[in-house]
Amino acid sequence: MIKDGKIWVANTEEGENLFLLPKMANRHGLVAGATGTGKTVTLKVLAESFSEMGIPVFMADVKGDIAGIMKAGEDSENMQERIARFHLAEAGFAYEGAPVTLYDIYGQKGIQLRTTISEMGPILLARIMGLNELQSDILSIVFKIADEQGLLLIDTKDLKSMLQFISENRSEFEAEYGKMSPASISAIIRAVVTLDAAGGDVFFGEPALDIHDFMTLGAGGKGMINILDSESLINNGKLYSTFLLWFLSDLFEKLPEVGDLEKPKLVFFFDEAHLLFNDAPKSLLDKIEQVVKLIRSKGVGVYFCTQNPSDIPNGVLAQLSNKVQHALRAYTPAEQKAVKAAAQSYRENPAFDTYETLLSLGTGEAIVSFLDEDGIPGIAQKAFILPPRCSFASISDTERDAAIKQSLVYGKYATAVDSDSAYEMLERLSVEKAEEEARLQEEKEAAKLAEKEAKERAKEEEKARKAAEKAAAAEEKKKKQTAKQIGSSVTGTIGREVGKTIGGTFGGKFGKTLGGNLGASLGRGLLGSLFKN
Repeated sequence: MIKDGKIWVANTEEGENLFLLPKMANRHGLVAGATGTGKTVTLKVLAESFSEMGIPVFMADVKGDIAGIMKAGEDSENMQERIARFHLAEAGFAYEGAPVTLYDIYGQKGIQLRTTISEMGPILLARIMGLNELQSDILSIVFKIADEQGLLLIDTKDLKSMLQFISENRSEFEAEYGKMSPASISAIIRAVVTLDAAGGDVFFGEPALDIHDFMTLGAGGKGMINILDSESLINNGKLYSTFLLWFLSDLFEKLPEVGDLEKPKLVFFFDEAHLLFNDAPKSLLDKIEQVVKLIRSKGVGVYFCTQNPSDIPNGVLAQLSNKVQHALRAYTPAEQKAVKAAAQSYRENPAFDTYETLLSLGTGEAIVSFLDEDGIPGIAQKAFILPPRCSFASISDTERDAAIKQSLVYGKYATAVDSDSAYEMLERLSVEKAEEEARLQEEKEAAKLAEKEAKERAKEEEKARKAAEKAAAAEEKKKKQTAKQIGSSVTGTIGREVGKTIGGTFGGKFGKTLGGNLGASLGRGLLGSLFKN
């Protein structure tokens, strides 16, 4: 509730009002306590009060009961007792709900909430996928190459395509970026496939979340309470914590410096905060601590909600100045030590023992310490948390569906968009490469065929030439034989006639016959040689 321009959170046993000062609200805070001690009610009281002051709020709904903040509370005997105890009627207490926008990474219980692979970045992505140091370094190189090549990494299929592309072209990149083994790249691809199975295929995409849509006002100038349904998401602790860390980092990077304001621009509640720090490497813890320290100057207040303050690293815990500590349980020596550490983090109140009080607090009771006007932590106060004006219960599926579709940003995020990005570009490149390879192969095969045909033509021509030469030689031989025969016949006849004439002249009839035969022989032999040649 708002009273005298301040956020009224609780009353002491003596009835003193305890306030969270708006101008100190961006100094961050802690809401802690064991299960069932009243943390959720405290979160609702704080959130609806910020909303009443016109401050937008972001909350993670882990158990599914935060969404009831959109409905007005219902009167009951228990509520009447609380109203009387806190004298709320005199302060103008009235049941009412707050303006709410419901989101869900899986798009089932709220408006689909997405971001892109590029927006998430390699460091947080490596954390989600559980990559080792070497694989994380390779993933960072993949992002650098994609950026230099103008390849947008929007969804997981873009990242898988990029990894495959680099694997197939390692020799082109290793000279500049160092060795990237196929085994490491394959391990990253398997991790991406696992991320897909955990919801990454719906979380990474477009339209991506615009953080400015979280900083809107509802009816009557109330700050919008943006609720991320996390009942299913909480089962994937790394995706849950990494998304919230990304969101916090995105706020830090995109919001301008504003210094100290009269009230925050946005208040961020991080429920189940221990998940953020589980198994986180030192580099990531340093990043978280840096963001928490510096985001105050951007006008953002961060409130961690967890079961025990020891869940949060000391460097971060030291930044949480406004504290509401519900009861803690100490059944083991380690738990007793944790409770003592929590008690020692408060300025001591001589009126009670903080350690013993933390162990004996009832539901709805807490040790409270807020910053005063000068930014000095107040002394520990045992207090009773005010009841919320909204409903304690959750909402029905019908109410949820109506709230989703009535949201001003529903139309902006309802339909997924598959933009032209690395996957499509590399697919085209692959097709063009395949077509070029096919063209070159066709040219190569055509050249081979032409060469083969040329060889065959040359072979046929050589064969024809040899056949022609053979035929010519045969023809020449035949001609010579014919000439020889003709010469032989002609010269034989001439020789016979000459022989006859000579023989007949000198030897009568006998001499004529003998001379003819001798003349024929001489004619064929001697003159035939002349015809032959």
